[in-house]
This record gives sequence, C-alpha cells and structure tokens, in this order.
Amino acid sequence: MTVEVGDAAPDFELKDQTGQPVRLSDYRGKKAVVLVFYPFTFTGVCEGELCSIRDEIDVFQNDDVQTLAVSVDSPFAHRVWAEQQGYQFPLLADFWPHGEVARTYGVFNDQLGCAVRGTFIIDRDGTVTYKVVHGLPDARDQDDYKHALEKVGALAS
Repeated sequence: MTVEVGDAAPDFELKDQTGQPVRLSDYRGKKAVVLVFYPFTFTGVCEGELCSIRDEIDVFQNDDVQTLAVSVDSPFAHRVWAEQQGYQFPLLADFWPHGEVARTYGVFNDQLGCAVRGTFIIDRDGTVTYKVVHGLPDARDQDDYKHALEKVGALAS
C-alpha cells in the first residue's frame, strides 16, 4: 500500500520515547500533523533532519501543528536520543510489528528493514496534503514542510 496526496491518512498508535501511546487520530479536528519517517536513530542524516525541526520547534509544534517522527527503533533508543538532542516532539517506535506503520504508508525498505525518508503533511481533517519520499542518503528540506503547512493554514506566524 502507498499513501498519496488526497488520501485519508491511515490511523495508527505507536509508543513515544517515554512509553506513552500516541494515536494519529487524536489530532484530527485539532491540529495538522507533520509525519516524518526516518531510517534509524543515532545516524547522521537523521540527526541533521530532526535537529532542523528541533531548532525551529515553534514552526513544527504549536497550537496548529504537531510533528511526529517515526522509525523502527525501540522507545528506549528514542528516549536516549531525544534526551541527548533535546527533541521535544514525539519519536515514535514502529518497532513491533516491525515497520508496520511505515509499510502502511509505503515507505518501508524490506531489504534494509527500515523506513526510507518519507514525510506526510496531514491536515486537521486527516487528509494527506503533501508527500515527499527520499532515499536513505538524501536529506529532506524543511522549507518544503513550511510551504505545505502554510497551504493548510498551520504555519505559525
């Protein structure tokens, strides 16, 4: 399955770095969501991408938008990484069944056992309004996320 722009975002529930369950549908009707799939915790390109979000957290996590970052790593690894890097947004563990949410969104690499770099902007109604997928070595541009958030009225001023 592959999720495309215009599709209803498939719901899921995953544990964050503190072990708390986070459900995508909890944001429906309340906030837009920046759903960021990344390959692995503690890796250079992933760290650069998530640090870019961290450094502009007021854009990516506020009254209008919530960022959710997802990888196949465990909540325990996420907790250490979040503490080390100062991430204030949920790092969600698509740990078991291994990569199930990434598979649902069409961004799981079976050969490597991880998500590729897929980002989905989901509006308040739960519809995917933006999608970008990059290979493992290629970082994404957070300015593209800002433009997509602006289109759904969720860019902080």
